[in-house]
Amino acid sequence: MQDNRNATFCGAGNQTLGNGTVCIDTKRVLDSCRDRDCYEDTRVYLTCTGEEILANSSNVRTRSAKLLWAYVGVDEVPFNCGFYQVKIRYYIEVEFEACVAVGRSQCFKGLAALEKEVILYGGEGRAVTFTSSPTNTYCGGCNMNNVGTNDPVAVVETVEPIVLGTKVLDCSCPCPCGCAEYAEIPDGVRNCIGEELVLNTNGPKILVSFGIFSVIRIERPAQLLVHATDYSVPDKECTDATNNDNPCSLFRTIAFPIAQFRGTDTTPDINCGKGNGGGSCGCGRG
Repeated sequence: MQDNRNATFCGAGNQTLGNGTVCIDTKRVLDSCRDRDCYEDTRVYLTCTGEEILANSSNVRTRSAKLLWAYVGVDEVPFNCGFYQVKIRYYIEVEFEACVAVGRSQCFKGLAALEKEVILYGGEGRAVTFTSSPTNTYCGGCNMNNVGTNDPVAVVETVEPIVLGTKVLDCSCPCPCGCAEYAEIPDGVRNCIGEELVLNTNGPKILVSFGIFSVIRIERPAQLLVHATDYSVPDKECTDATNNDNPCSLFRTIAFPIAQFRGTDTTPDINCGKGNGGGSCGCGRG
C-alpha cells in the first residue's frame, strides 16, 4: 500500500510539492470552429402592446437586439464514430421604436428565435464516474447525484447579434416563416419579455435580419500532466480604501477612459443607416 500512494491515473510517477509535473482533472478541447451567420428576414413575435403600436405607426426602426439565452444540444452522428451534431438555438430580445404621431415615438419589444447546427469531432468514450460526497454514505442507498460520465460537452461563445435589416409586412397571412418555433420557446425566455407574446395575428409583421459571430467547441473531461511551480506570494501590498467622505479623491484615482473617446480610431458601425428605416420618423416604412 505504501508504494501506491504516489501512483496516479495520469501515469505520473512521484508527485512532490514544489516544482515538477502534476496531474490535473480538467476539460480538453477536441474540436472547435468559428462562423459568421446571417439570418435573413427572421420573424419577430411581438406582445399585445407591440402589436397595437405597430398597427398605428408610420415608421419603425430596430433600436437594439440582445441575446437572452441559448439552448445547446449534442447528439451523436450515426455511422460516424466520434462525431457529434451540435444544435444551437438562440433567443433574441429585440427592441423597436415606432413613430405613432408627428414628433412622438414609442418603444416596444419582441422575441426572435434563431437556429444553427454544426458537426464537430468529440472523440469516443463511455466511462462512468462516481465521486464521494458527504451525502453519499455507505448505508445511504442509491444516490444518483454522484454519478457522471465523460460524454462530450458543447460550448458556444458569441457576441450580441448585429441588426442588418428591418422589414414590416402589411399582410393578412396568419403566420409567415412558420410557427412551430414558438412552441419551443421556454417559459423562462417568454417571461423575460414581461408580457405574453402574440402568435397569430392579421396585422403587420416585423422581419429582422441578424448577423451573429460565434465560436463553438466540444470538450471532454480529461486528466492531463502539467508543469507546476511553487506558490508565489504577491509582491504588491494591499491599498486601503479611500475615505468615503471625500468622493472626489476616489474619482481622481480612476484612470481616464481614453479608449471610450477614440471615435475616429474604431471600426465603422455596420448598423449605421442599416435596418432602422433611416433612423428618423421622416423616413419611409420598411
